Order: sequence, then C-alpha cells, then structure tokens
Amino acid sequence: MFDTLIAPSRLAAHLGEPGWVVIDCRFDLERPGWGEGEYSRARIPHARYAHLDRDLSGAVCASTGRHPLPPADRLAERCGDWGIDARSQVVAYDQGPGAYAARLWWLLRWLGHRQVAVLDGGLAAWRSGRLPMEEGPAGTAGEPRAHFEGRPNAGMVAATAEVEHAVNSGEFSGGRWVLVDARAADRFAGRNETLDPVAGHVPGACNLPFADNLIEGRFLPPERLRERFTPVLSGRAAEALVCMCGSGVTACHNLLALEAAGLRGARLYAGSWSEWIRDPRRPVARGS
Repeated sequence: MFDTLIAPSRLAAHLGEPGWVVIDCRFDLERPGWGEGEYSRARIPHARYAHLDRDLSGAVCASTGRHPLPPADRLAERCGDWGIDARSQVVAYDQGPGAYAARLWWLLRWLGHRQVAVLDGGLAAWRSGRLPMEEGPAGTAGEPRAHFEGRPNAGMVAATAEVEHAVNSGEFSGGRWVLVDARAADRFAGRNETLDPVAGHVPGACNLPFADNLIEGRFLPPERLRERFTPVLSGRAAEALVCMCGSGVTACHNLLALEAAGLRGARLYAGSWSEWIRDPRRPVARGS
C-alpha cells in the first residue's frame, strides 16, 4: 500500500493493473480551465480528471473561503465515477509540485480511504523519466463505475470558530496549539497579496511555505521534512499542529509532508485565510 508518496517508476510498473486508479489534478488558480484542457491533450495512461473547483471543493458563499470542503456524499459519488472503491490504490498527480494532488490525497484520507498517494514530482517527473503518455481526447465512456462509501472524519478539520477561539484565548501564542501557514513568505507578511482582498495572516501563526517541502520538484527525504517541522512543534505531538494557507489547498501539501515524515495527526483549517477575512472583526497580523 502506498499512502503518502509514490515514485514515477513505481507507478509505471503498475499502470493498467486492476485496483489501481490514477487521478490527474492539474490546475491553475488564475486559469481554472487550464488543467482540464491539458488533460484532454495528454495525460498518464488511464488517468481520470479531478477539477479543483468542481470536484474537490464545495460551493462558495458569503461565509466560506475560496475552496470550502466538498459535501462528503457528493465527493464519494465522484470517487465512484472515477472507479475508486474500498480496495483501490489511488495515485494523484498534478503538473509537478503536488499542491493540487495533495488536496485530493487529504480529501480521500478525510473520507477514510488510506490507500492514496501523490506522485512525487508529478507529471514533470513522469515526463522527465520518458514514461508513457496517452494523447488525444480521454476515452472514459467504457470505464467501469465503482461503489465508494466514505465517512468524513471531523477530527481532521479545524473550524474557523475553533481557530478564532484559540486566537482570542491565546492558545496559539501561548503554545498549546501551533498554527502553520503554508503560503509564501511575502503573502504571509502581507506584502504581496494577489488572491484575497485583505493581506496578512492570522495572529499567532507561523510560516512554513509548502514550496520548501521540495527540492528540485520532489519531496525532501523524511528526515529533512522532520527537520522542517520539529522546531515549530517544540516538543509537542503533531496533533497540536493546525495547517492553513490561502484557501485550504496548499495546506494539504504540508499535511502530506508531515505524514511522509512520520509526524501524524495534524489538522487542516479548511477555510484558511480566505474564510478568516470574511468577518472584518477578526484580527489580522502583518509582518514576518
């Protein structure tokens, strides 16, 4: 069973085998149709496509962030459409860094499915290894549908109300919990906000950009990942850590890195920064 990362060569050895499901998660926040268009031109053989906005997120409303969690029953039905059942080994990939693939990885774990891994290095690594590609329109009409039952694990999620209480009571600044923001340092500091109408970060949060989990496009070795996260834990268990970002997507990259490092039990603040700023009464911090 692969439950965190899988190397391109290992996936290539299992392509087309019964029970293996490959999901293409390529996406671009500024061009929402780009990933699906690229998928229709070329993809890893037998891959299905998952759209971040349509498949891996719920409906946006006045109180949510940009990518709220999808309804569990709708996501489970979509998993069945992709051919996933309880026995499936799922592999998710995107254009390279794994930020969007990690979102699907976390969602499946949230629904109780453990056999899911992210392709280390994504399609960029697959292509650099000259591994097979399937070109032209994807032919999924004859692909079998499966029955998938997923039960969401509420313990994996931190709600905005819980984060707000922790900020107001000093639980983040006082050390009981650790809030880690996966955005780039300039966005965290409030110097370069291009996606959300308010710049800055949640008071008490620390910044560990998801991109620093990688070296040359692939995840750092487990021991190096542990070195990244151990200092912010300061002796606490990983269960004390809450991961966030702009909208609950790249935070999943940090959660995957933690799992790959053997640091299990951290939670996702699914609403993240874009939900936090929906209420102007919530405090905002700026600077590093």
